[in-house]
Amino acid sequence: MRAKNLGPHYADYYYIGGQLPKGVKPTLRWGGPKGTKCEWAGRWFWCWGPLALEKGKTDWLNFQLTLKSGTKGTATARLGVISFDVDQGMENMSEAELKRLGIKHHYDLKTVKTTIVSPPRNPGRGWTPPPPVKDYNPPASHEESNTKKDT
Repeated sequence: MRAKNLGPHYADYYYIGGQLPKGVKPTLRWGGPKGTKCEWAGRWFWCWGPLALEKGKTDWLNFQLTLKSGTKGTATARLGVISFDVDQGMENMSEAELKRLGIKHHYDLKTVKTTIVSPPRNPGRGWTPPPPVKDYNPPASHEESNTKKDT
């Protein structure tokens, strides 16, 4: 995922992440710029970088999750950015505290859907391996070179 600051000011308090689909294993692999930290609670995960995002600059986050084996149907996630308009000195407050104080925030989330496809349990006609080869002799170890011969 990529997040670009299109606003008139730098962004010093923003998170990249979102809501994961139901039926995921409790392991999330992620990668981002050096110093990025992540937090995962319930189905929500959020990551934040160590630096403010200047106007016109882009931040990124790669992540990988694994669905549980019994998950069926459609996996739906909401991914994007949450940003807060904070005053100077409020950058160490938690997200819950900022919401309690009524600080203006923006959710820019997009819904992502994928259909889970699994092979049929009894495909009918299965794969048949080829018959074994009789009198098989493995090749001898020879060296060959690809150099021109003088003629």
